[in-house]
Amino acid sequence: MATTHKTRMLIIGSGPGGLSAAIYGARAGMQPIVVQGLQPGGQLTITTDVENYPGFREVIQGPWLMQEMEAQAVHVGTRMMYDVITSVDLEGPTFKAIGDSGDVYEGETLVIATGAQAQWLGVPGEQELSGKGVSACATCDGFFYRGKKVVVIGGGNTAVEEALYLTNHSDEVTLIHRRDTLRAEKILQDRLFANPKIKVVWNQRVERFLDGENGELRALALIDTQTGEQSEILTDGAFVAIGHAPATELFKGKLPMDETGYLLVEPGTPKTEIPGVFACGDVMDHTYRQAITAAGTGCMAALDAERYLAHRDFAEAAKVEA
Repeated sequence: MATTHKTRMLIIGSGPGGLSAAIYGARAGMQPIVVQGLQPGGQLTITTDVENYPGFREVIQGPWLMQEMEAQAVHVGTRMMYDVITSVDLEGPTFKAIGDSGDVYEGETLVIATGAQAQWLGVPGEQELSGKGVSACATCDGFFYRGKKVVVIGGGNTAVEEALYLTNHSDEVTLIHRRDTLRAEKILQDRLFANPKIKVVWNQRVERFLDGENGELRALALIDTQTGEQSEILTDGAFVAIGHAPATELFKGKLPMDETGYLLVEPGTPKTEIPGVFACGDVMDHTYRQAITAAGTGCMAALDAERYLAHRDFAEAAKVEA
């Protein structure tokens, strides 16, 4: 039988943004509910070594970090719900979400922390070698390839930015693109072509990621998109940079988005156009996409939710007195 769960702060998503919002919301007495979604813990649960999250001198594991965040959120008063939201009603004043279980979740405020997923090529070896030489985040993993050969796959802004970033760690960066021109902005292309550490390989499509005897990435199998000629390129690390897809399908037609599907918020805040509805983490951030920035915007969402409720409650009390 379906159950209705009520809270002052409903959070959809359980990555660093959602759990940070939960921690701050719980400490403010809002008794938040987190609906965890299809991937409890978010993208960090499929990330192995994490070396850039503040507070840990040694490398930590992504799944462990998310387990600790969840435990902290529960410890201060968050309710974790293992469910997947299938529809939402943002008409208010109470925001409603329907779970795949049939349960109804009602929140006086709503924090959207559904995140984004890297887009992958979908070729053999890609997922098998994820974390073993194949990555979708140079900022996250580039440090592990200091002094090694790396390749970046893609032709847009993301790919060019990743290639440029990787030159901080590697003197041999190869950008592989399936066409003979880049889609990236001209200023980024100018920087790319002027960098002596970067070589561009044109008209090549990745057919397969190849492993070596140690089970780590060894090379990429390529095919020429013009001639059909096959080749291999040896590399220590490969970064797939063909974009990210924000998980915003639930909110189409209900909240403003940009042309790529990211939720639009008031600049410098997590506030959407609907008072009481906030967005944090990768669902609204297509620029940084880091665990620490997601956690920061989750904190902001909780603080703004608390202020929204305090303001609303004060206004309602003033009406009663009048």
